[in-house]
Amino acid sequence: MDNWSLVSMCVLLGLTTRWAVSFNSYSGASKPPMFGDYEAQRHWQEVAYNLPVHEWYLNTTDNNLSYWGLDYPPLTAYHSLLCAYVAKLINPAWVELHTSRGYESSSHKLFMRTTVLIADILLYIPAVFLYCFYLSNGSSKKKVATALCILLYPGLILIDYGHFQYNNVSLGLALWGVVGLGSGWDLLGSLAFTLALNYKQMELYHSLPFFCYLLGKCIKQGLVGRGLFLLLKISLSVLATFALCWLPFLSEPQQVLQVLHRLFPVARGLFEDKVANTWCSLNVLIKIKTLILTHFCIAFSLALTFLFVLPSSIKLLTKPTMWQFKLALVNSSLAFFLFSFQVHEKSILLPALPVCLLMNELPLMATWFLLVSTFRLRRAFRTVTKICGAVLLARNKSNLSLCDLSLSAVTETALFLPFVQFGISMAAMAVLSTASAALEPPARLPDLFPVLVSIFSCMHFLASLLYFNFVQLTEPPSRRGQKKTN
Repeated sequence: MDNWSLVSMCVLLGLTTRWAVSFNSYSGASKPPMFGDYEAQRHWQEVAYNLPVHEWYLNTTDNNLSYWGLDYPPLTAYHSLLCAYVAKLINPAWVELHTSRGYESSSHKLFMRTTVLIADILLYIPAVFLYCFYLSNGSSKKKVATALCILLYPGLILIDYGHFQYNNVSLGLALWGVVGLGSGWDLLGSLAFTLALNYKQMELYHSLPFFCYLLGKCIKQGLVGRGLFLLLKISLSVLATFALCWLPFLSEPQQVLQVLHRLFPVARGLFEDKVANTWCSLNVLIKIKTLILTHFCIAFSLALTFLFVLPSSIKLLTKPTMWQFKLALVNSSLAFFLFSFQVHEKSILLPALPVCLLMNELPLMATWFLLVSTFRLRRAFRTVTKICGAVLLARNKSNLSLCDLSLSAVTETALFLPFVQFGISMAAMAVLSTASAALEPPARLPDLFPVLVSIFSCMHFLASLLYFNFVQLTEPPSRRGQKKTN
């Protein structure tokens, strides 16, 4: 079978899996008054199409912000507007102001999921293939296998196709940023990441590695010559991109402040749901939300996040290589997920993306992390989770063999995650999944199983943060199959 046939099969399997997941149910279906994730995305299209731009983020009689008000940056709103124009052409009832609230139909669900698929085809999938074929080593079959693993990562499929989300847009743009920097196209890389940040504010999780890598590269070239010129070009392109994205809101400072108020919901408190991060896990023992004032929580979470991001950022700044950059992306996003303020459960996708990029160099740890992150998002679509998880394990079967391990994999296996511990971790996930599905929790502890899953996952993510920091800071001197850059 030739390479193009392998690529075609990879794309076909990825798209088929995505489309199969899209026929599952979603949270809040047919449940007033909010109707769930599907209604949130539909309502944003309704608001973007029918209201002037300056009212998109304002609470008015036509835009009740307590009912799925826009809380993402302007590019998300523009995307909603684009989808709304198409929806209006097909069926005006889909985006009719007020009267379309709670609208549900099979044809509109098909339309919504098709828009997710189009975003995948245009942004995310091409970026995955470019990364695998041009920024990773190995045979063509190995590159295709790696691409297949990334495309079949269950977490992103479950969230985007099961819940009508567009994380593939922001993550796809961020991956285009990685491809740009890895290919030496620094302006393209910085531009792509700036667009990602203007699509979803959670891309702040990746911002420090992009900043430190580019600044470190400029310093390396000299801040009085080529480095200074590169820094000025990047700075101007980033500022110009931000200005264009926010242009409709720049006429009045109050509008900008209102958008920022919507993007960073401080009033919601330290956390809302049972997220597998440090604060939610600690709250089981110490009622942080009731004992500690909100402004102190903000300051403390910011300080702790900065503390855990700092070592990897300094290392990247002093040694701006692609290997350091990828590890810094993992460490930064994990630190943000575990310690920052008001984290959403789906934010685990932000560390999962750079972990996918380490599949060749750290196969065991990458596979384990992706399986745990999927386990945390496992509440629905268990069949496809098992299928995709099996593909991840099968892809790395040879890498996980004791007789065919790279130096980095030997290090991780010998020191941090022996196969016995990996097996215990998998068995524990199976037991928790079975118990939560088959057993009724005690009446006085109705959230017992979700809380146990969150704490279990949080412990794994904390261990992952320590592990990836150790790998980045010690940096084993030689890794078979690692592409040398810079």
